Amino acid sequence: MADMEVTDRIGAAGPQLTTAERRVAQVILELPQLVAFGTVADLAAQAKAGAATVVRLAAKLGFDGFSALQSSVQRDLSRQLRPAVERIRELDGHQPLERHAAVVLSNVQATLAAVDRATLDKTVELLADLDRPVLVLAGDAERGVALQFVHDLTGLRADVDPVWGTDVAVRRQLAVSAPQSTLLVLDLRRYERWLLDGVAVARELGHTVVALSDGPLSPLAMAAHYSFTLAAQSMSPFESQVGTLALLELITASVAERIRDSAESRLARVDAAWAAGGSLTDG
Repeated sequence: MADMEVTDRIGAAGPQLTTAERRVAQVILELPQLVAFGTVADLAAQAKAGAATVVRLAAKLGFDGFSALQSSVQRDLSRQLRPAVERIRELDGHQPLERHAAVVLSNVQATLAAVDRATLDKTVELLADLDRPVLVLAGDAERGVALQFVHDLTGLRADVDPVWGTDVAVRRQLAVSAPQSTLLVLDLRRYERWLLDGVAVARELGHTVVALSDGPLSPLAMAAHYSFTLAAQSMSPFESQVGTLALLELITASVAERIRDSAESRLARVDAAWAAGGSLTDG
């Protein structure tokens, strides 16, 4: 456990944490700078918890006290976040293009840097299993990138379906879904209640759940068999979907490599149908 980053440790320990410890852990995930440069009292106050809770959490995460936790967070920031943060701090309000570019690049880099290779391999294995249908469930704001993923994955394999609508519609779609399907679900805080209910129903049906959310302590990640963490900072009032799209493109590309022969045949049939119908033109 000594080589694991703080985020990984929190994700692994999540189910064993108390409510107060989870509040502290959430602050660590959301405000790493506070932990890196603050005190036990600062972290406890931000999490509305006691100093003893902070110390207990550090021990549960495998650290020899708060100082060791703080050092680990400082290393994580130096390795993953510092370049983007420095770029952003160097910009002023008169450089919206440069600031936007820095935030977008930071989201992509942070999202992909947080990918656990074992989790990625297992997710690709599930999605490349042509005998397992794939269901995609997304919150309202994430529906656009989810539809793009459905479109791309459908180009590679059959039995890929979006699941959304009213609570009644979602429950109906899940109720008639094939046993042991793979459910890929996307949402960011604040999470939509119908979506969380849908994930619970999917688990009851025996589906394998892969979650893309904003942290290992999100209700989606806690309910999933496999999870990925998304960075979604934005200069606008809305979360950025660029990091999410980059991760989905990585997953799609990896599936394409895994099922190359059957995917190539499927894509060739589609191209032939378009050519026969004169559906596309270069003019």
